[in-house]
Amino acid sequence: MIPKFNLYISIFTIWLFNISGIIGISSSYKDWFLQLTYLNLLLYFLLILLNTRKLSYTFPLAFSIPFFFGFITEFLGTNYGWFFGEYTYGENLGIKIGGVPFMICVNWGVLTIITSDIAKLLHKNKIVRSFIGASLMTTLDVMIEVSAPRFDFWEFKNGIVPLKNYIAWFVISFAIHWLYNQFQIKTSLKMSIHIFIAVVVFFTFFLLI
Repeated sequence: MIPKFNLYISIFTIWLFNISGIIGISSSYKDWFLQLTYLNLLLYFLLILLNTRKLSYTFPLAFSIPFFFGFITEFLGTNYGWFFGEYTYGENLGIKIGGVPFMICVNWGVLTIITSDIAKLLHKNKIVRSFIGASLMTTLDVMIEVSAPRFDFWEFKNGIVPLKNYIAWFVISFAIHWLYNQFQIKTSLKMSIHIFIAVVVFFTFFLLI
């Protein structure tokens, strides 16, 4: 059982960083805050880890599924134009390996965990849960794609996001969710819900201004 104090501090930290990021990126210090984006992704991962019950060897095994699936598909995407279309990563997501930021692989893992937790809440069947989880991940991608070039995260050729990007996101996410659901990882649902809402609030804000 995770102490409630740890959970409350973790939730407070999520929103502190999220609101600070919105204010900072909206200010004249925008560039400095954007350069620290990768730290926010790392924070989400560490808070998920901190609030996971009965942490064991199964967690890294389960996490490796979205992490390595993410890296392989992103590597083929950025270098050969497979799956998502022609795009390149900017400089605000940190260190790159083969043109793919290390933290984008962590991002695949974090998004898988939080959407999987929410999907578990909505349905017990693993296939249905995988469908719901993939749908939620693709929805987040739709929101993020709009702001990605503006934040120097990544940008598609000619500034146009092809339809196949979203189709690929859904198909790959579904496969990742199905494999991830074979593990019984007891992450915190409350944490996942707060991170999901925080991501939605963050990118919705910048969609509206």
